[in-house]
Amino acid sequence: MGVSGSGKSTVGRLLAAELHVPFVDGDDEHTPEAKARMAKGIPLDDAWRAPWLDRLDAILRDHETDGLVLACYHRRLTRGVARVAFVALVAPREVLAARLAGRHGHFAGPALLDSQLATLELGDDVVTVDATGPLETTAATAGLAVR
Repeated sequence: MGVSGSGKSTVGRLLAAELHVPFVDGDDEHTPEAKARMAKGIPLDDAWRAPWLDRLDAILRDHETDGLVLACYHRRLTRGVARVAFVALVAPREVLAARLAGRHGHFAGPALLDSQLATLELGDDVVTVDATGPLETTAATAGLAVR
């Protein structure tokens, strides 16, 4: 888990390959309307997020037996899923902002960063991993956290 720019999609793909399980990028499950809204810098509220999170929750339940790496930033996804490991990729706001400023063609841009940081749900059961180093190192550290 992590906010936009934390590397969760790239690290998630690396981790899924290491664990030999499928990878799902939560961003791919947003509706075109939600993506258009975020592209305008308008954060999603709970009403907009609920159907998206329901879709992701269903995907998790479908893979509960065989495993899955899911890149997202909400914990609500675990309803009805017995075994879940949370790994949050964290980096200073300045690092995240610089990454987002250099990223083109993605609907979640710098205008959403503060709202995502404000709604990031880190709890006692979340392992945090420094996302400022090389992606391979971050993925390896995340892999150790879920084993």
